[in-house]
Amino acid sequence: MTEQTIESAAFRKALIESERHRILGVVAFVTCFTIAIALRIVVYGSKMSPWGIAASVLLLAYEFAMLRTVDRSLRENKELPRGLWLFTVLLEISFIGIGIAFFSSSALEAAYRPIATPWVLAYFAFLILSVLRLSPKECRFAGLIAAISYLVAAYYLGWRASFRDLSSHSVTQTAVGFYAIILLACGFIAGGVARQIRKHVRAALEEAETKRQLAQVQHDLDIARSIQQSLLPRVRPNIRGFEIAGWNHSADETGGDFFDWRSLSDGRLAVILADVMGHGIGPALLASVCRAYSRVSFDSGACLTSILGQINKSFGEDVAAERFATYVAAVCAPGQDRVEVLSAGHAPLFLYSSGTREVARFDAQALPLGIRPEFTSDSPIIFNLQPGDLLLLITDGFFEWENASEEQFGFDRLSSMIRTFSHLHPEEIIAELYHAVLAFSGGTRQKDDLTAVLIKRIAT
Repeated sequence: MTEQTIESAAFRKALIESERHRILGVVAFVTCFTIAIALRIVVYGSKMSPWGIAASVLLLAYEFAMLRTVDRSLRENKELPRGLWLFTVLLEISFIGIGIAFFSSSALEAAYRPIATPWVLAYFAFLILSVLRLSPKECRFAGLIAAISYLVAAYYLGWRASFRDLSSHSVTQTAVGFYAIILLACGFIAGGVARQIRKHVRAALEEAETKRQLAQVQHDLDIARSIQQSLLPRVRPNIRGFEIAGWNHSADETGGDFFDWRSLSDGRLAVILADVMGHGIGPALLASVCRAYSRVSFDSGACLTSILGQINKSFGEDVAAERFATYVAAVCAPGQDRVEVLSAGHAPLFLYSSGTREVARFDAQALPLGIRPEFTSDSPIIFNLQPGDLLLLITDGFFEWENASEEQFGFDRLSSMIRTFSHLHPEEIIAELYHAVLAFSGGTRQKDDLTAVLIKRIAT
């Protein structure tokens, strides 16, 4: 509009809206100026020309036409031609020069009209209002046109510039040049003010746009979190001889952890926990992909090693070289003590024995998924759980959470909490673990996702 490059649609709109306010300011000033001329002529019998009122009315008509053009531009979200802006500057400033030359009071001698007529004051109102164009170039241009039109009007009234015998110049000769310099300086001052306002407007719009984008991102992340949470099981599985519960709390709106359980065709139940490296939207997408492959693979009815091999092959084809996921699956049979567990990089696994009240830790049997194309593993671990025994599959966000002293919650505190609350239901045990970690952290930020699945053997 006033420059070849407009930063954004919002900034373009702000410029046009600012021009609208400037036009309203011009209309208000010209109206007051016209009323003042009429009062001087009617009430005080001033010798000012009534044609000045007619010229003011014509200018008002043009300003109202410009106001309609600007409103239409705002509605249609279009720019105004730059030539129209320049023409408006010329018309408005030239209007004052014409007023000085032709409509100033005839009671004054022609030589004094350029410095004694109230029309000169109108220049400053228009230069002040030019700041609302938010264009330093146009403000300076308005100041230049004001100085030139003033000198032309003074020349028409008989003023002549002279550089000979300067000490003998009359007040009129020196004042006209002085006024012209002041008008030019005011244009440059208005340009400096417009530059600063323009910077603040741009900064405000950029901040508003950033907030809008952040709000949109937050909205999208909330949707992604809602979708991800909806993929987690909402009802505990019903399998004779076991109580099983899972829980997840992401560090961000979305996370790379998930848990799941899947009923197999032979009546057994597969309980799964996985942790994709990192947290946020990227790992969340990979976690959803891994969950999908997991569900499809467990429907095949193959052994645990073959199932994890299928998941590793499919998942590895989708992830970059630096991405991987730890994965553990536990298969429970209804009414039986036997639980078969195979872990791909997810360790430690915690086993609580109700008889000895000891908590044992077990390592993984294979590398995480996505590390190598081929999946090689040791044999799955077979646990024979007795009533009251607990098998805890948990992500490292629990025991690696640090307090203000950079001390981690650790395995020992986790084991102690398992022993203390082993008599509770799985949901309650997980809740107590979380509250203990939260209290230990002392308000430090959660840096990693928290996910836990607890399998408790109960008497049949």
